[in-house]
Amino acid sequence: MSFLVRYSASARDDLKRLYAHLLERAIHAEDLDLGQRALDAIAAAIASLSRSPFIYRKSGTSPFLREMLIPFGSSGYVALFEIEDATTVTILAVRHQLEDDYH
Repeated sequence: MSFLVRYSASARDDLKRLYAHLLERAIHAEDLDLGQRALDAIAAAIASLSRSPFIYRKSGTSPFLREMLIPFGSSGYVALFEIEDATTVTILAVRHQLEDDYH
């Protein structure tokens, strides 16, 4: 069975925000590929949701609301997603692991 993975508008906004932050850091660190490498790591991890979304930890009381840890560098990211039905997974939010909560 394969799931369709889609992004909510707020998750797309999160990715833009995270990329902009990394771009700012990259300019100071002279590592202009940093943002693209982070987005590639996030995309690769999220692609695994099409195969097995139920293996990730539950978030809250709903068995269909889950979180995925995405390693990157010395920390990483967390993606909040919902298993909508038997064929669809929706990414609801993405944040850096050091952020307090989802935006």
